[in-house]
Amino acid sequence: MKIEVQSKKGLRTILSIIVDKKIIQTKIDERLAELQKEVSLKGFRPGKVPPSVIKSQFGKSIYGEVIDKVLRETSNKAITEKKLKIAGHPKIDLKQFGEGKDLNYELQIDCLPNIELKPLDKFKANEYKIKIEKKIIDEKLKEISKQNKQFEEKKDNEKATTGDQITFDYSAAADGSKFEGSDGKGVQIELGKDLFLKGFDQQLVGVKKGDTKVVDAVLPANHPKKELANKKTKFECKISNVKKAIENKIDDKFAKMMGAKDLADLRILIEKQISSQYSQALNSITKKEILDQIEKTHDLDLPKNLIEQEIEVMTRNLKPEDKEKHKSNNEKLAKSRIKLGLVLNELGEKNNLKVSDEEVREEIQKQIKGMPGQEKMVLDYYQKNPSASQSLKGSLYEEKIINLIKTKIKINSKEIDTKEAEKIISEFNKPNIDNKQAQKTKSSNKDKLNKKN
Repeated sequence: MKIEVQSKKGLRTILSIIVDKKIIQTKIDERLAELQKEVSLKGFRPGKVPPSVIKSQFGKSIYGEVIDKVLRETSNKAITEKKLKIAGHPKIDLKQFGEGKDLNYELQIDCLPNIELKPLDKFKANEYKIKIEKKIIDEKLKEISKQNKQFEEKKDNEKATTGDQITFDYSAAADGSKFEGSDGKGVQIELGKDLFLKGFDQQLVGVKKGDTKVVDAVLPANHPKKELANKKTKFECKISNVKKAIENKIDDKFAKMMGAKDLADLRILIEKQISSQYSQALNSITKKEILDQIEKTHDLDLPKNLIEQEIEVMTRNLKPEDKEKHKSNNEKLAKSRIKLGLVLNELGEKNNLKVSDEEVREEIQKQIKGMPGQEKMVLDYYQKNPSASQSLKGSLYEEKIINLIKTKIKINSKEIDTKEAEKIISEFNKPNIDNKQAQKTKSSNKDKLNKKN
């Protein structure tokens, strides 16, 4: 096999590769020998079909199969020998091929740039430790209490008011006709939430236990049976029970009902949950500060094919006109993502950072514990989607790299309360909101101009 560098321009290298016809013939003979054991043809005993007969019947497909294998093996060998770090899939341009001929082809390779890592000691970033005020925890406790109302029966002659829980059986008819699902037993609704059908609750205000009330309602537009969508329907409701909400006493008993050991433990769990929500947003801000400095201090030539691939992924679900409208911004964002990915990966490799399968499993278990009642769904998702596990591995790898960077830069640690945190998060998100509003205004103005013209 002969390998020559045909041309080298920027990050693109073209190799000329010649594979001797004798090597190809040897591989064809080897494949014929393998097939002789497998092929069964009429008139020949199993395993005794002559290679010449096999070749006469399957010669073209055998040659194609061998050439494909030779191209894979020799292109990989050429890349290894020339010590090229490839970006994406190389392109093959066949110059000469055919049985009895040398295989001559060109391999067009887009290479990854050489990355010179810049010193990190001058980088600065803010890191925030959130302090959750007692008032915030008290408000959350009240919210949890409201979401987990307890109810007690009203007296038989007491009328239902907004906030009460009504239990009823119903018999419905759309345009005077019964339909599948037109009868219901033991239905419970909380008046005022309007969760059954729009306007249904309000008509039950004032009923008492034992009453029968006819309620007019319209079936939803997305009803499973299209012929019933938006149908005016009468529901004859027989009220079997009316209950009023009673205020929960927020104590150890209530805390145990919520799955905590006692009230003190519930307060700690709430504090951790709120703190985690703020920390995720604040950590994203710290990470953005770091990434902005990395991007600014590293100047790289980027492979065109990687930019094209990234843009394709980013805009896959966009309409052609939207792709064209935001072409410049999409290209800029794609370049930024690729540059950061390459620099972070170089940092990870230089510092021998790795993510083990065990770490991925541990993270999946952490997610499972954080979603009580949905454990099987989370586990099934990762088991049925290998790409999701790979994506998770990538996120953990990036997290390790960011944590490494934090040990090498100047970190300004700040303890803040929720009010300060809200302000920081709001200011961080403001540019994105402003950009979206500007794009919306620009589009609106363009539409007005088009209408005038």
